[in-house]
Amino acid sequence: QVQLVDSGGGLVQAGGSLRLSCTASGRTFSRYGMGWFRQAPGKERELVASIKWSGSTTYYADSVKGRFTISRDNAKNTVFLLMNSLKPEDTAVYYCAGDRLALRSSITTAPGEFDYWGQGTQVTVSS
Repeated sequence: QVQLVDSGGGLVQAGGSLRLSCTASGRTFSRYGMGWFRQAPGKERELVASIKWSGSTTYYADSVKGRFTISRDNAKNTVFLLMNSLKPEDTAVYYCAGDRLALRSSITTAPGEFDYWGQGTQVTVSS
């Protein structure tokens, strides 16, 4: 049974930083791409960043490019999202997600291609 456990959210002032972590179990982590999504109240869930199974390729939404960094430690079955220069509009519940397909040749960006989800961690940025 695949499980993803998110952590690292919290309350931070605008301009501050947070690092989210997501630890996976139940399958060979290093074979699957991973992503971070977020959902703010009244808005649809959106992809923030994703990383290929090998770690060689990353994707970022325009709204976070240059501020957020996704990375992974395959030895620890963990994916990270480092968030710098946080803005109030970054306030949301953040979810990690795992690709449904192993060893995909390209990076995964379509929400429908992620089939395992963490429980979510709240990030609140005050102005």
